[in-house]
Amino acid sequence: MASVAANRPKALKLVKELLAIPGGSGREKKVAEFIEAELLAAGADKSWFRYDKANKLGPIADAEVGNLVVTIPGTIAGPRRLLMAHMDTVPLCVGCTPVRKGDVMESREKDRGLGADNRAGVGVVLNAACEILRKKLPHPPLTLLFTIEEEIGLHGAKNLQTSLLKKPALAFNWDGGSPTKLTIGAIGGYRFFIDIHGIASHAGVAPERGVSAIAIAALAIAKLQKGGWLGKITKKKNSGTANVGVVTGGAATNVVCDLVQIKAEARSHDLTFLKEIVTQIETAFHDAVKEVKNVDGETGSVEIVGRLDYEPFLLSQDEPSVQVAQQTIAALGYESELAIANGGLDANWLFRHGIPTVSFGCGQRNPHMSTEQLNIEWFHQACDIGLNIAVGAV
Repeated sequence: MASVAANRPKALKLVKELLAIPGGSGREKKVAEFIEAELLAAGADKSWFRYDKANKLGPIADAEVGNLVVTIPGTIAGPRRLLMAHMDTVPLCVGCTPVRKGDVMESREKDRGLGADNRAGVGVVLNAACEILRKKLPHPPLTLLFTIEEEIGLHGAKNLQTSLLKKPALAFNWDGGSPTKLTIGAIGGYRFFIDIHGIASHAGVAPERGVSAIAIAALAIAKLQKGGWLGKITKKKNSGTANVGVVTGGAATNVVCDLVQIKAEARSHDLTFLKEIVTQIETAFHDAVKEVKNVDGETGSVEIVGRLDYEPFLLSQDEPSVQVAQQTIAALGYESELAIANGGLDANWLFRHGIPTVSFGCGQRNPHMSTEQLNIEWFHQACDIGLNIAVGAV
């Protein structure tokens, strides 16, 4: 099938409208309603739309909606293709007014981000489907997936009801910058919530009766730093990162601190080494508890709650989705590059669900910053790629 070009004015109008919709994590209902309205106006049938219950399984108790799944029957034979993007933005972007300035789009408000992460991705997927429906373009069976709560830990993708997807054979995600950069792998991440319990005592009258939770935390962190298990970690051929990002505790200078709460993380592209980093961090805190005693020989205690945010993954270059992505980009006259991300993507969980997924960029610049922009030319290229993926041009 010959390549097709997206309608640029319509695509740009669509993404500008998407950017203006407030919708942080757990507050994606208005975005989902906009998507539904656009697809119905383009000719979609109401029976194609489903929401799962991922919003009931994530960390936000009153999250508005689950993941939106739209299954579009094919008009030609071919393997089902999944096109996806996440609907939520970080809080910085809620309430922005998108304006065009030359070759980019940005927020009119200087203290707001644009939300191109990831309304640009939503725009690519939605535009492809609307063009197909409006123009009645021949296409294989399609599944559109618009996920929730990506920005707070990929919870929409993690809790996805995969049975609604109708077993796609090829899968493509839009989230990032360059439209010809194909992310075929991503790092794995683990998160810690650590509560250190000491024994309170008057710091001036009887400090020897106390057990300082701060001292325990300091010993553990110092041991990790000295052992090379914080920051960038390199052990022989293995690599990863770890960070203690939040430390809170203490009530007054005259009280031996009896509670410190810590939030930390670990990352690696190798799951086995990620588990080793986790073990080193947990061991450091348990050992530190044993080292800090009061005059009576009493020690504190530590409670560590951890969770795997997402497993690392790496797709083979022979993976069908990778090959289709590369061939589609080549057919449009562009040159693709393969990349591995050092941050988590919805694609991490799609891979875990048994759906190998390639991620494209869609024109984002400076995500999660007040200087965020949408590169308009990159967005248009992404729309061309998305449309050609959807119609099965290759």
